[in-house]
Amino acid sequence: MSQALFLGVDGGGTKTRFALVDGVGTLLAEAQLGTTYHPQVGLDGVRRILGEGVGDVLAQVQRNTGDIVQAFFGLPAYGEDSRATATLQAIPAQVLGHDRYACDNDMVCGWAGSLACADGINIIAGTGSMGYGRRGVAAARAGGWGEAFSDEGSAYWIAIQGLSAFSRMSDGRLPRGPLHALLRAHFNLDDDLDICAHVYGEGVGTRGDLARLSVQVAQAAREGDAVAIAIFERAGEELATIADALRIALGFETGETVPLSYSGGAFSAGELLMQPFQTALAATHGGFELRTPLHAPHYGAALYALRLAGTRVEIPDSPDYL
Repeated sequence: MSQALFLGVDGGGTKTRFALVDGVGTLLAEAQLGTTYHPQVGLDGVRRILGEGVGDVLAQVQRNTGDIVQAFFGLPAYGEDSRATATLQAIPAQVLGHDRYACDNDMVCGWAGSLACADGINIIAGTGSMGYGRRGVAAARAGGWGEAFSDEGSAYWIAIQGLSAFSRMSDGRLPRGPLHALLRAHFNLDDDLDICAHVYGEGVGTRGDLARLSVQVAQAAREGDAVAIAIFERAGEELATIADALRIALGFETGETVPLSYSGGAFSAGELLMQPFQTALAATHGGFELRTPLHAPHYGAALYALRLAGTRVEIPDSPDYL
């Protein structure tokens, strides 16, 4: 009898990751492709990337879509446009050739991975930001309204704050610090105004492109740039605000422990972001218990597929698997 397969897909603003597991959660195959953020790649782009990724992981184990017992697709911006969401919901059926799957926002993958589908809150700070939590049958999200007027604390938000600071340093509204020199060097600028061509020019300045500039902001902070340090402090505070909104929405009571974890590339800044995040959490509510993520979001999506199929497995803690 063929081994049952379960598929997890974690879409994101920069990349999409696929995990194929067996009935006890053993990772059999994984793959990584580009973003499935439909406002950027279009719905046809989402369909193409999902098809390629599913084909990739199945080819690694020489199986086909009919062997997938249950799949879960966590897609960026799912649920944020009712017309697009209906199409996104239908795409996996076109890829799999059956309807043994569920779709939701990629926030579910972060929670399922970091807390192994247990009650608690996960804060995502990747290209975008948001929070998602579960407590019994209750579920809630906060933040994540998009880069135009939200996504506070995300890599994109940090990068935009850094670009704003660069402009102010350039024309004298702020004292120049390491951030100014780092961005000039990154773009090899002779004239500061030429940075506009790298942000607004044709074929550049995608959401992912800009989010990656958070690396230069982090480097400036490590070199003592006070403005860059303040950007990360505010990012931590914004993410803690999201966590506390979810604590209240989920009905955690005074004195009750609130398991809290995190996911997303912005946290790769390490203590620059984590320290102000922890400080703000402690100032907001004493019950938060910060936990190192157990699993990567794409593996979390596969765990959630197992749960949807009614399969509960003992998942070993593996904080190194991120």
